[in-house]
Amino acid sequence: MSIQMNSPPENPWGSGQTGGPPPDLDKDIKQLLEKLKRCLPGGSPKTFLIFVLLLFTIFVIWNVFYTVPSDSVAVVQRFGKLHAQKEPGLHLKIPFGVDAIHIVPTKRQLKQEFGFATASATNPGQGSRGDYALRETQMVTGDLNAALVEWVVQYRIANPVNYLFEVRDPSETLRYISESVMREVVGDRTVDEVITIGRQDIEFQSLERLREIAQTYAMGIAIDQVQLKNINPPSPVQASFNEVNQAQQEKERLINEARREYNRVIPLAEGEKDQRIREADGYRLQRINEAQGDIRRFNALMVEYQMAPEVTQRRIYIEHLERLLPQIKHTYLLDGDKGSVLPIMNLSANSSVLLGEEQND
Repeated sequence: MSIQMNSPPENPWGSGQTGGPPPDLDKDIKQLLEKLKRCLPGGSPKTFLIFVLLLFTIFVIWNVFYTVPSDSVAVVQRFGKLHAQKEPGLHLKIPFGVDAIHIVPTKRQLKQEFGFATASATNPGQGSRGDYALRETQMVTGDLNAALVEWVVQYRIANPVNYLFEVRDPSETLRYISESVMREVVGDRTVDEVITIGRQDIEFQSLERLREIAQTYAMGIAIDQVQLKNINPPSPVQASFNEVNQAQQEKERLINEARREYNRVIPLAEGEKDQRIREADGYRLQRINEAQGDIRRFNALMVEYQMAPEVTQRRIYIEHLERLLPQIKHTYLLDGDKGSVLPIMNLSANSSVLLGEEQND
């Protein structure tokens, strides 16, 4: 039987040697200080102290000054208590955690996107996150149909103190409130209203409801706009809804064409009607005036006839001949005592002369 002897343990203070003495700590510290002196400029403790003080001064100056951007304000907390609000520009603070500075962009238009996310967005909480984007847009309408609703909420930070201290994580709270309000408003309408004619009403009611809740919670947020983006039915029925939308558009197009034709024909007919009425009124006035003129002329002639009947009767006869004879191409004067048509006297050329002589007689 063979017996194996265990080797003595290695010395933890040495480099693999056994049974050696422990290291000299004073000697090691002195060697470290010598190396540090050789690294420092000047190689003396005084120079090292000046170097440390210079670094400390730079650190203090760096933490004393801070800058507020032009579109923001700074809310200052001193020992955790609200101290002041600072306008844009360069300001001083007490370092070492005494003053805590919160930069709040009060003049910047912020927005939250629901159902999608803009790739170039600078606000980390602006767009929908991951798989939650699809669940965020799935809503049930009032007639128990489904719709995929994407929308945007635009807001500003109106009160930075309330925004920081009244509500925990106001941006995330606003996101939950916006989703709740949109589901409530969409749930009060049919799917046809949501997809077609009810967009403006949904935007208006959602905006009013969000403003009311933000004021109730004292969130320090001013809601500027709620804008619907894409509203689509679920994928299995999307083709049918597209056909309905096309039919609605065709209906609107036909209505617009009918209104255009109505606006073209009706004014034309109204104008023609007015023209006919004016022509009839003019003809009526003409006939009335002619009749009244004939009456006055007949009355004047009647007065003359009563004064000299024979002269007036002969003058009337001659005036009628003056109007009739120029219209006759051939005029013949026959002697009634003769038995034949001869002698014939052609009065076509001499009718005016004879009539003139007769009037003189």
